[in-house]
Amino acid sequence: MKIEPIKVGKGITVTELIDQFCYSAFNARRLGQAGKIWKEMVKENAFIFLTIAGAMIPAGLREVVRGIIENGFANSIVLTGANLVHEVCESLGFHHISGSELADDVELSKKGISRIYDVYIETSAFEEIERFFMDVFGDLSGTYSSHEIIWEIGKKLENSFLRTAFDKGVPVICPTLHDSIAGLHLMLYGKNAILNYSKDTKLLLDLCSKRGKKGIVIVGGGVPKNFTLQAMLLADGFDYAIQITTDSPQFGGLSGATLEEAKSWCKLKSDAKAVTVYCDATIALPLLYAYMLE
Repeated sequence: MKIEPIKVGKGITVTELIDQFCYSAFNARRLGQAGKIWKEMVKENAFIFLTIAGAMIPAGLREVVRGIIENGFANSIVLTGANLVHEVCESLGFHHISGSELADDVELSKKGISRIYDVYIETSAFEEIERFFMDVFGDLSGTYSSHEIIWEIGKKLENSFLRTAFDKGVPVICPTLHDSIAGLHLMLYGKNAILNYSKDTKLLLDLCSKRGKKGIVIVGGGVPKNFTLQAMLLADGFDYAIQITTDSPQFGGLSGATLEEAKSWCKLKSDAKAVTVYCDATIALPLLYAYMLE
């Protein structure tokens, strides 16, 4: 296939640009392939998992995630506890602020500011988050999976992809709920609630065993990636897979592990359509979402 020059003119659409990427090279080509694969997933009515790790919500991707759910571009979400907490923070009216990674962190602490690389958030926001979780978790009684707890959270929020997921019946699973502020408050205030991750595992296995094709879009790797992929050890393997990461495979870490490696575990089918895009997800995911919308 001939490498074609990328032609950019006034009024070019995201679709036109990403379609051109397919005839380019390096990660532009991979991004173009990812768009084609995701589009095919939707056209083939595949059941699609979106896994989210890294500080995606603090970085401003919450509306992208909500749009993906609203438009049926993902049928289940698996995320970290940190992204859950920061989504609740935004939904309660607190905001993440542009900052600097070169700031004096001791001074930030004195001013009541916490830092996530070049993003700031006032620590006072977490006082309101604690009050919110106190009310939600205090009403719980019984044994819950993380996705059942998250739906209870989503029911009490407006302007949140957690509410969108609840309204549309999209399961949101958090295999690291205990590794977050939400997990701390569940322990403190959910005196009558028991978190049972076996229920999440069963739900995931049931979803992976559904008839028809299955796909996965992996953002950032981590526990959400592995938790979802490993469910296919008891199923047939994913038909489609997209991975967006900045990690390299040669260090042996999970977030950099290739999709080809996943085939050795039968987590992907041997003929699965798969691509890894080595790119900051804050760049790649909005572009892919815009491509899907067009």
